[in-house]
Amino acid sequence: MRGEPSPPELIERLARLAPTVAGIDQRKMFGYPALFFNGNMLAGLFGYGVVLRLPQPERHALIAAGQAVPFVVIADNVLGELLEAARLHIAASHLKPRKLLANSPTNLEGIQC
Repeated sequence: MRGEPSPPELIERLARLAPTVAGIDQRKMFGYPALFFNGNMLAGLFGYGVVLRLPQPERHALIAAGQAVPFVVIADNVLGELLEAARLHIAASHLKPRKLLANSPTNLEGIQC
């Protein structure tokens, strides 16, 4: 999961912030600089973007205000939310159920994750 590199000025800015908060250590996540507290990522860079780990109400408020977009690395809880949203969308669309053929590439029966 490697994208474009973060600009040096953004890397330096994050590095300057790290010592301003007690208990923060800096290391890499997905090959990008990130800040951790008690071993948990709280902020990091991804390309030209900044990723923040926020509680759900704050996250939704920032997204609704157009000040942020979701960052998805297919974490189980986010994936579950997305799958449920997709299921509800399809259910509301009144799409006709499809019948899968036994040799269909979209037939996931027997595939283990």
